Amino acid sequence: MRVVDFHNHFYPAEYLDALRSGKCRVEISTDAEGNPVLRSPGDINVAVRGHRDIEYRESVLDQVGVDMQVLTFTAPGVDIEEPETAVRLAGAVNDAFARIVEERPERFTALATLPLNDPAASVAELTRAVRELGLPGAMVFSNVQGVALADERYWPLWERADELGAVIYVHPTYPMGVEAMKEYWLMPLVGFTFDTTLAAAHLVFAGVPERFPGIRWVLAHLGGAIPYLAERLDRGFHAFSECRAQITEPPSEYLRRFYYDTVNFDPNALRFALEFAGPEQLVAGSDYPHMIGSLESMLASIRALEVPETTRQAILAGNAVRLLGL
Repeated sequence: MRVVDFHNHFYPAEYLDALRSGKCRVEISTDAEGNPVLRSPGDINVAVRGHRDIEYRESVLDQVGVDMQVLTFTAPGVDIEEPETAVRLAGAVNDAFARIVEERPERFTALATLPLNDPAASVAELTRAVRELGLPGAMVFSNVQGVALADERYWPLWERADELGAVIYVHPTYPMGVEAMKEYWLMPLVGFTFDTTLAAAHLVFAGVPERFPGIRWVLAHLGGAIPYLAERLDRGFHAFSECRAQITEPPSEYLRRFYYDTVNFDPNALRFALEFAGPEQLVAGSDYPHMIGSLESMLASIRALEVPETTRQAILAGNAVRLLGL
């Protein structure tokens, strides 16, 4: 049974080398095991071997039985940098991704990263990534230094994504109100999921999916709380005129057209999302090789679902194959 892992992360060597130059806001050091340690305000990422060694990663995928991965960058992204640096780093990351895909097309595809703190440059980089590098779209972060993805400064980006029929994958980053999440890893455990929820709800109420129907939206971490809260968003649509001003259907109608990765390894949560969005809208995800990611848990949770084998195969691979044109 084929498996495509939609949600995982990779640091190209070009990016890590740029951090070592000392000219970036993300600080880099090395731990006792020789792993690069990336520090940014409120967050630490240890770049273990799977984050940065593509041949090693390929051997891991062989061991666990994953056929293909959709490579993406990870938080905090390049837009934490000055805009000029962000543009340069995004281009380097995307070039590296494209080389990996060209060299290993049976094992990897990738989504571009964008210099989101420069909206005009993001339009240009998305165009280049899709038309020149052959990538199917981009991963964007759930807010850009506090600016919502629904803000009109990003509408030219969504217009271009619509024209390109691009996949736009919303992944969380520093959430709003992060100051309350400094203990117990509350930022990634709680804040990330709710920042994705906030971003998706804001996009829908602002009319972005309705205005730009050619975009294929994907939400990380099973959409945060979107499947659980969609009915409440619909109540807002019926109760408040502001919630109807930019859209013609209740929010759940748009949100059911989004895709949701399965980085919530509770089969009950997967079942609820499956009932909300339908069997064609879930794509397998592991969050490999982050500390709370797991290829094994991804596979086990999907295999634990009491669903027809056709549905299981769609989640494990078929939906991603169709979405990405593999």
